[in-house]
Amino acid sequence: MTEKTIYIDEVDPRELFGAQDTYLEMIREQYPALRIVARGSKMKVMGEERLIEQFVKRFEQFEAYYDKYGHVSKEVIRQCFGTAGMSADEPPTHEGDVIVYGNNGNVIRARTANQRRLVDLFEKNDLLFAVGPAGSGKTYTAIALAVRALKEKQVRRVILTRPAVEAGEKLGFLPGDMKEKLDPYLQPLYDALNDMIPAAKLSKYMEEGTVQIAPLAYMRGRTLDNAFVILDEAQNTTLSQIKMFLTRMGRNAKFIVTGDVTQIDLPKAGDSGLMRAMKMLGSIQGIASVEFDKGDIVRHPLVKHIVEAFEKRATMEDALKNRETKNNN
Repeated sequence: MTEKTIYIDEVDPRELFGAQDTYLEMIREQYPALRIVARGSKMKVMGEERLIEQFVKRFEQFEAYYDKYGHVSKEVIRQCFGTAGMSADEPPTHEGDVIVYGNNGNVIRARTANQRRLVDLFEKNDLLFAVGPAGSGKTYTAIALAVRALKEKQVRRVILTRPAVEAGEKLGFLPGDMKEKLDPYLQPLYDALNDMIPAAKLSKYMEEGTVQIAPLAYMRGRTLDNAFVILDEAQNTTLSQIKMFLTRMGRNAKFIVTGDVTQIDLPKAGDSGLMRAMKMLGSIQGIASVEFDKGDIVRHPLVKHIVEAFEKRATMEDALKNRETKNNN
């Protein structure tokens, strides 16, 4: 039996192996004939020499992929350590995963399995729900699809909207008129558009109304024909607000609703209508949903750990509440 030690020096091993070694277990499943033991920044691999050489090569490709893209998911593990393997210059996507080419030749593509699923379902459905944690690319992927549809003249306009619900700070405390108060709140939508459309062209689009960014209340009474419409932060809408939004859908329209049900800013979290709307409409043909998870997070690696920590705390609090309720009964 041959033994090989791999040293992981340039990255936190937890980023490669996942929370509670989820990804490490997947790697082990791909190589059942090898014994793989990870301790801190060292990993020992024991078994047949030929298999170890193959494993080391693929692990180096895996590290190179992470170094280049700063992202690991179950799909990445499967494609790195599966039968075919892949190189660091070939992210686990197909050419069809390119959604649109942004500014300065920047390639905007579906980077995770659920982002690809959103793209695939978009082709077959006119209304999509995309829910999941912060940083999983829900809104960014949706906006990329909208920009592509606009560039390919599938729609005449793109409309991005959010409910005007504050996250701890009242809009009335901010200086300026209504537009100046709302623009900072809508800034994430501007940021995504600025990645995909040159500044001068985006400014022209907005002046002409080809691209519109507005709070949800401004949608009331409108009929949105030939439009790609995205409702972001939908966890902060009530059921009646979601109904109002969805019934704006006109001829040749595409709607995507995105949200994170762990970040509800309504006075009463139970008033959120997002999940209820998804359940009510889920069986209707032409409507589909995608649930993103921690594996889709493509922001700074710490974001994944932050989400996990908050989820763990929420689980503990729910268990405590259930225990208290049971004791009171």
